[in-house]
Amino acid sequence: MGLFRNLTGIFTILLILTLSFASSNAIQIKILNTCSYTGWAAANPGGGRQLNQGQTWTLTNVNGRGRIWGRANCAFVRDGRGKCESGDCDGRLECRSNGRAPNTIAEYALDQSNDNDIVGVSVVEGFNIPIGFSNLTGSCTSQESKCTGDVNGACPTELRDPGGCNNPCTVFNNNQFCCTSGNICEATSYSKFFKDLCPYASTYPSDDDGKSICPTGIDYSVVFCPSSSSEDVARSPPSNPSGDSGFLFKILNNCRYTVWAAAIPGGGRKLNHGERWIIDVAPGTTSARIWARTNCSFDDSGIFRCQTGDCSGVLECQGYGQAPNTLAEYTLNGFSNLNFFDISLVDGFNVPMEFSPTSSECSRGIRCTADINGQCPSQLRASDGCNNPCTVFKTDQYCCNSSNCGPTNYSRFFKNRCPNAYSYPKDDQTNLFTCSGWTDYNVVFCPD
Repeated sequence: MGLFRNLTGIFTILLILTLSFASSNAIQIKILNTCSYTGWAAANPGGGRQLNQGQTWTLTNVNGRGRIWGRANCAFVRDGRGKCESGDCDGRLECRSNGRAPNTIAEYALDQSNDNDIVGVSVVEGFNIPIGFSNLTGSCTSQESKCTGDVNGACPTELRDPGGCNNPCTVFNNNQFCCTSGNICEATSYSKFFKDLCPYASTYPSDDDGKSICPTGIDYSVVFCPSSSSEDVARSPPSNPSGDSGFLFKILNNCRYTVWAAAIPGGGRKLNHGERWIIDVAPGTTSARIWARTNCSFDDSGIFRCQTGDCSGVLECQGYGQAPNTLAEYTLNGFSNLNFFDISLVDGFNVPMEFSPTSSECSRGIRCTADINGQCPSQLRASDGCNNPCTVFKTDQYCCNSSNCGPTNYSRFFKNRCPNAYSYPKDDQTNLFTCSGWTDYNVVFCPD
């Protein structure tokens, strides 16, 4: 019995020492969301978690190889099934597989050769949200791998995706971009686009620049929307006739709520309060428009819908939005090489708006900021907006299918509140503004 007690005591001490050693070497990765919007963190292995702004999720006892990424614009039901606009992992909240491109990825391979970890940020599968991947000891070959440039805003047209900026392999599916031949592939114009905006990230399969080597046994942090330095900020293209750029339209959401900006041409973008989206529009563009969509979400079947301004249930609009919606309309280099622009309530009203040129030679802008939704006639009231009489009544009097239409009581309701905006289709005399020369434009939702 004494020997048994002694052996038991020795076994207990060894077990405590083993557990203590294992605990001291257990790797943790802390995931923090500093974005101004909700993100759904994902890890394979690890699962997934909704992270509101400022919230943290810690992965414990991490080992081997894996990846961490953020998902955006997700909707899940009680059983954890749903859909995300970017980074979706088979419709699960708790990921069991890698996410759908495009998604910015924090990759790791722990305890590799020579007792080292290899960690880094990759945009090989595209970009959806900014990410930084840092070690917590300062003992690595570099302090942080990150991608914080405005990749979505500057994304080439052919790589644009409702969830972000896609990768060329997914879009074109050939060996040049996918590197499937087994050889070391080279940089392309697309990988250079990503590298210019994110010099501290891997941009194509053979690109090791974004990887850090760290001694095994340290902890890490992954941050969504880390603070960016001046060298990470996206460079705006030139806005003059001699450059390759067209006219820049700077779209700002100053509303206290989220809107989903839409543009034809341009597509669409989710904008939280204070966020900006810049689109580059070619000279000679005609019949273009910009508007805000409100109360957008995925329904239970995973379909994207907006209460106002919806464009066939997609984030990247390919056609005009559904009324009611306040419109910023424009034509570039039209008659006599003038730009024509206006705010229109012909399709109704949903969000206050300002539309103004930035040139000192063409400084007059337009505003429509009245409380039209609150004062909307009962016949025109709609969910989250004030509809137009043509949509409601569908008669020539309001739709102006002939040349004889004129103002009505409903158009006067809009005109009294926004005298510089179009109130019915033939309302041209005081509401169409012109600008000569080369200028950029600001479109502000809910201007001060």
